[in-house]
Amino acid sequence: MALAMARPWKHPQTGIYWLRKRVPDDLRAAVGKLEEKFSLRTRDPAEAKRRHVEALVALEERWGNLRALVRKLDGAELHGVSLAAYSWCVGLKGPPGIIWDSDAASHLWDDEVYDVHRPFDLLSDAATARSVAKTVHRSWCQARAKGYLADHGLKVDDEDEAKIAKAIGAGAQQAVLSLKRQANGDFSLSAPAPQASSFQNPVPDARQHEKFAFQSLLQGWAAEKQPTQKTLYSWTRVVDQLAAFVGHADAVRITPEDLLRWKTSLLEAGLRTKTIRDSKIAPLRAILQWGVDNRKLAANPAARIVIDVRSRMTERIRGFTEEEAGLILQHAAREQDPVRRWVPLLCAYSGARLSEVCQLRVKDIFQQGEIWCMKFDPEAGSLKNENSERAVPLHPAIVASGFLKFVKAIGTGPVFANLAADRFGNRGGNGTKVLGKWVRGLGLTDERLSPSHSWRHRFKTLGRQFGLAPDIVNAITGHHRKTVADSYGEFPVEALSRELLKIPTLAF
Repeated sequence: MALAMARPWKHPQTGIYWLRKRVPDDLRAAVGKLEEKFSLRTRDPAEAKRRHVEALVALEERWGNLRALVRKLDGAELHGVSLAAYSWCVGLKGPPGIIWDSDAASHLWDDEVYDVHRPFDLLSDAATARSVAKTVHRSWCQARAKGYLADHGLKVDDEDEAKIAKAIGAGAQQAVLSLKRQANGDFSLSAPAPQASSFQNPVPDARQHEKFAFQSLLQGWAAEKQPTQKTLYSWTRVVDQLAAFVGHADAVRITPEDLLRWKTSLLEAGLRTKTIRDSKIAPLRAILQWGVDNRKLAANPAARIVIDVRSRMTERIRGFTEEEAGLILQHAAREQDPVRRWVPLLCAYSGARLSEVCQLRVKDIFQQGEIWCMKFDPEAGSLKNENSERAVPLHPAIVASGFLKFVKAIGTGPVFANLAADRFGNRGGNGTKVLGKWVRGLGLTDERLSPSHSWRHRFKTLGRQFGLAPDIVNAITGHHRKTVADSYGEFPVEALSRELLKIPTLAF
């Protein structure tokens, strides 16, 4: 399921913010509606964002539970249910809606239960009254248990549903006893925990009996890190793939052994080791570490999961040779389609990423002094990192080709408006497909060539061949600066242009 980063929705009449999120297709039958919608109970935008993140985490956890198979509850989870029932009842000064007699509640789950069909004239004796109270109390606990399961999207069998009802009853009973002591002036034990003997294997660490769905952790991580939509989409797929493999979506239950088995299955499926390391294990490690850092998980099971990545020469991307680059630019010069005509040329003399070039706007082509430049601006579309935001001088070969005249004729808007945006709103995705098919059609079928990325490799080679300053090459291509010293000062376009002029125009 693709996870979209929703935002608080402001009601046009009341000004109160709401959470609105489309129910995934696979959960519509279970949820019973097309959209989840509820009030965040605030008109303050900042507070609405905070509450929205919390509400999304809870919502994704419930959805994750709905996707999970029927499972058995452990004693720690039941202990947590009882604690929650106790806190709720104490806050409300007792279980609401009924008169809760602590004496009757103390034998709440005895076998003898009052038959509600007995004649009312038999209710006079005290024993029968206590039996009626027990029946009412049990019904209340059973109703609360069903509500708890629905609120959390849990799927359990009848036996565990009964255990939840008993846990709620125990918590409510403790609340009644605590309130009774307070009424008599005894506050020494005003907030006792439910008796651990009522459950099996109680766990004192609350983190160990809470459940955190993968999607909840991912949602929290995304709210803090603000990744691109493409990253969020791909990481969501990884999380869903792991959940399908282990058979549940509870991050707390994931073990290093689960991840080792998953890694083995990916290797057996033929995935490259680099893909497994960078696109599978790394996202999980980051998401689970966020859970640890934010006290959702006790440990990160992916922390020590590694894979040996040995790059083979036959797998490394190489740059275009002089002949291959000349072939591409020669055919590009005869193209009428703007993408095939100009994108290869701009990449060839800048080492820019194809996605960066495809999202250029007319206003991103500007003149500083006597130097024409193109600017890669995050407002035009997502960039890979902070170093990707930069201005790059246009090589004389680009100016001589008539590119500036082409841009001027457009007027305003995107330079490559004919290139449709992909599902993430970026033109680079479709640009890669268009140019990839076109370049392969020119006979360049070497698998080590990347129709888009080989321009960056070639530009680095040219930088070494013609003696360009390494730090300026990195500034032009938007690569990370290698040393602390490289981060000092600025990179004037005059300096970038001076180095760029060292690269000769390709003859073809």
